[in-house]
Amino acid sequence: MNDDVDRERLMEWVERIASHLAATDGLPPVTGRILGWLMVCDPAEQSAGRIAEAIGASRGSMTPNLRQLTAVGFLEKVNRPGSRTALYRLTENAWQVVVDRQVAALAAFRAITSDGMALLGGGERAHRVRQADHVMERLQRALSQEAQEERS
Repeated sequence: MNDDVDRERLMEWVERIASHLAATDGLPPVTGRILGWLMVCDPAEQSAGRIAEAIGASRGSMTPNLRQLTAVGFLEKVNRPGSRTALYRLTENAWQVVVDRQVAALAAFRAITSDGMALLGGGERAHRVRQADHVMERLQRALSQEAQEERS
């Protein structure tokens, strides 16, 4: 870790990431701490043991949380020739990867709501499906527009 950064303040920042993700996305605090730590650690690639030590987590909690963050596109696992220790790092453009997946998930959900509206026709049940479709459409449009602006 870079010595010019106050460790206590850095870990407070990591904790803020964890608290935010717990409140907004329902992630366990340890998952948020892992993500926060990998955003600021030096070197950028860290073993599960080193991450656990840095964030004060049990070694056993690392595997499921690292697997989850990898599955959603935030992290990638790196294996070095001659080493049995896997390293983890933030995926290049991790945030864009996750937003792109969310846009795709919204499109997939809208296909389902479209089928539901066709199935139900009119009435109260169809109205509830239309409401969900409308909100998903707005989100999809906003995220897609934002993603296009980022790429420009």
